[in-house]
Amino acid sequence: MHTVFMGDLHLSADRPDISQAFIDYLDSDLSDVEAMYIIGDLFEVWTSDDIAEPFTDVIAAHIKQVSENMPVFFIHGNRDFMIGKEFAAKSGMQLLPEIKILDLYGIKTVVLHGDSLCTLDKSYQRFRRFRNSAIVKWIYCHLPKSTRQKIAADIRHKSQNGNKDKSYVIMDVEQTAVDALLGDTDCQRMIHGHTHRPAIHELNNNKQRIVVGDWYDQGSILIVKKDSAELQQLPFSAKK
Repeated sequence: MHTVFMGDLHLSADRPDISQAFIDYLDSDLSDVEAMYIIGDLFEVWTSDDIAEPFTDVIAAHIKQVSENMPVFFIHGNRDFMIGKEFAAKSGMQLLPEIKILDLYGIKTVVLHGDSLCTLDKSYQRFRRFRNSAIVKWIYCHLPKSTRQKIAADIRHKSQNGNKDKSYVIMDVEQTAVDALLGDTDCQRMIHGHTHRPAIHELNNNKQRIVVGDWYDQGSILIVKKDSAELQQLPFSAKK
C-alpha cells in the first residue's frame, strides 16, 4: 500500500490533453493507493465555485469516484485558492489547511503547496498576504461574476508577465524558509509543489524535501511507501 501526492496540474479547457491524462490516472487501477493528496494548482485558474467552467464537472465526477474508495485531500494553490466547500463536496475532496502535518508511515511530514516558501519574491508574498485576508476574500465573493472573472484574468496576466523578469532563484523556495518550517513543525520530511522542479533533496540532519512535478508535458506523481519515496512520470497518450 502507498500514498500518492500530486500538484501543479493546471487543468484548463484549452489543455484537454492534461485533463485526459489526469482522468486516465484516476480511472486506472488504484487498489494499492490508500490516500491521495492534491497539493495545489489543480486548475490553472479558479474564479469561484459558482462560476466554474463546464469541464470541471467532469473532473469533479472522476475525483468523486476515487473518493468513494479512499480519502482524497486537497490543499489550495496560488492558482485555485478560491476553491470552496461546494466544489469540494461535488468532487469528494477533503479541504486541508495550507500547512498540514502527517505521520506518514512513521515519518513526521509537513505538506504544503510551497508558494509560502518563496520568500525572496517579495512582491508575490505581499500579494499573497493581501489575497489571504478574510476581508478581501469576503469582498471578492460578493462582487458580480463578471467583475470576479475580470479580476482573475488580470491577476493571471500580470503574474505571467511578471514572472518573465524574475530569476529562477527568486521564484524558487528559500532554504532558510524550508529549515524554519521543518524546525517549527519538528518534521523530518517536507512535500510541496509550486516550483515545477521535481526532485528529492536530502538535507542536513537526515531530513528530506520532496518536490512534486507539474503536468505540462507529462503527468507526475509522488508515491510514498513505508520504506521509500519515488517520483513517477505518467506519459501523455499519443495524439491521434
